[in-house]
Amino acid sequence: MKITVIGAGPAGTLLACYLARRGFRVEVYERRADPRLLDEDESRSINLGLSARGIAALTDIGLMDTLWPLTVPMRGRAIHLPGGAVPFQPYGAHEGEILHSVLRRDLITTLVDHAEAQPGVTFHFRHRLAGLDRETAAARLVHEETGVASTVAGDAVIGADGAFSQVRAHMHHGLRAEHRQEILEWGYKELTIPAAGDGSARTRLEALHVWPGEDALIVAHPNRDNSLTGTLFLPVERFGEITDPGEFLGERFPDTPDLMPHLAKEYAEHPVGHLVSIRTSPWHHRGRVALIGDACHAVYPFYGQGMNSALEDCTVLDRCVGDHPGDLGAAFAEYQRLRKPHTDVLDELSKQNFVELRDRLRSPLHLLRKKADLLLARAFPGRWVPLYTMISHTTVPYADALARARRQDTFLRGAGAAVAVAGLLAAVPSVARLVRLSHFARRARLAQRNTRKGEPPC
Repeated sequence: MKITVIGAGPAGTLLACYLARRGFRVEVYERRADPRLLDEDESRSINLGLSARGIAALTDIGLMDTLWPLTVPMRGRAIHLPGGAVPFQPYGAHEGEILHSVLRRDLITTLVDHAEAQPGVTFHFRHRLAGLDRETAAARLVHEETGVASTVAGDAVIGADGAFSQVRAHMHHGLRAEHRQEILEWGYKELTIPAAGDGSARTRLEALHVWPGEDALIVAHPNRDNSLTGTLFLPVERFGEITDPGEFLGERFPDTPDLMPHLAKEYAEHPVGHLVSIRTSPWHHRGRVALIGDACHAVYPFYGQGMNSALEDCTVLDRCVGDHPGDLGAAFAEYQRLRKPHTDVLDELSKQNFVELRDRLRSPLHLLRKKADLLLARAFPGRWVPLYTMISHTTVPYADALARARRQDTFLRGAGAAVAVAGLLAAVPSVARLVRLSHFARRARLAQRNTRKGEPPC
């Protein structure tokens, strides 16, 4: 059987590896140029945070040993507060519970090399999808440079072409389909914290750096050359209003002007990116078309799970194909049934985490709760698992992780109330005696009043 994959990002390329392993012929078409032929200035250099789900998928196809040297561990969050303090918040209760920063370009080129080495996998770059017959799985493609059009026939087309998927648009056209798209009122610009003059890091390297603020937010990932790639998030309209980014950020985050010597130039030259959330249904059509990754469930980046969930899609879809040999319709239907409830939950978690990064990281009560979570996880290993740990450091399905976290929260609130009462009684031993005395005093006053009225004393 022959599968046409539209999109050679992390998900489409990984899926090609999985399909080839099952004996499919795979043709991958990508609108952009071959990333292996671009220099660093031409390719997208954004950082991605690899966590347990992505690592499990890449390990499954035998690629993590190649990727490890290209990553930088992030052991927790370094939170830059306005007063100059930079508290460190570990990601997990155990040493292995960390994230790994990797440049998108490094991940993509490694994946493409690996996929292209598999029997039956062929890549075609600079090809744009211009049409799709969803009943016959025939895709019409146009070469971006020559304008030459061609029609590619196969057994199925899989759309891995991102949040604004053309495969999804063609598949849903004229059908009863649900589609909900939300664009966050905040956008982003990429900035750089370069290495110091002597080549050392200007700030702690093995951490995700966060500058939280109500009207601005910066997140920075570390690189192997001791630099950090930062992302400035602002309400979209603010980008055009700021004339002096150094002054604007310096007032809110005093250490940023020293850390970002090229701030003014990068702010002026780098475009504003937009953040989109997608929920849609169906994800497939009659065994002929299916969607993976952002094409069916794009999320905001604030939980660091967009790419990881897309890679996990490939693992689940591969398992479904294996469970339904020769029946892609059943495999695609089972894949959506297994995945959609969990990616819907991830969408909500990603939106909530935006508020956490922006507003709550500065709260002492929030930090105290995070510490309590870690202490409980160390005290009761396997029995108490914080939500962040389940999402980022395990492959527990997202909805199952949230349900367990809610049960833990309910227990913690109940235990907290019990501890508060016990603490009060321990701190003031006479409280119970005072309660009893007030009870007897009330009964005495009642008896006295009744006696005056000629009524029984009790």
